[in-house]
Amino acid sequence: MGDAREVVLASHNAHKLGELRSIIGPDLGGLELIGYTGPEPVEDGVTFAENALLKARAAAAHTGLPALADDSGIAVDILGGSPGIFSARWGGPARDDRQNLELLLWQLTDVADEYRAAQFICAAALVLPDGREHVELGIWPGRVLREVDGNGGFGYDPIFAPEGSAHSAGALTADEKNQQSHRSRAFRAIAPVVRSLVQ
Repeated sequence: MGDAREVVLASHNAHKLGELRSIIGPDLGGLELIGYTGPEPVEDGVTFAENALLKARAAAAHTGLPALADDSGIAVDILGGSPGIFSARWGGPARDDRQNLELLLWQLTDVADEYRAAQFICAAALVLPDGREHVELGIWPGRVLREVDGNGGFGYDPIFAPEGSAHSAGALTADEKNQQSHRSRAFRAIAPVVRSLVQ
């Protein structure tokens, strides 16, 4: 069991922990965001919010600490919101970023620019050991480009142009992305809730 001033991030991804410490660490009012090494649940929810809650519940139950988790992906309007919750495995069982990206580009080959609207969506979930729960959504609107632009970021970043930009999220610096991404929007929205509920 951890310290009462700790909040566990329900992810085994050290990069994500560092990113979120940078994004919301100063907004947590002295609470420390720590990593998680416990079991991860099967993500069988049908929305980003459901999957984020599954992860946060598992981490809160395992550690006895307040837990934060997120689930995110890209939703393309003309594909009815797909890949959506299947973003990480859109290209097949290998769960390979490049295959996912290339399949999406191929599916949109003949789609005119005005119909390539998309958004990155992130659900951030907080679960307390006493069972209280809260979810915030972060939405980053934009469009799918016709080819890879930039070599930064990960996932679909190199083919997603944020609204008002001619370049992809993959062309942004880490700091620029942290100022505007779907993940930063969701976690900045949930940070005051964490402060108010975690004593």
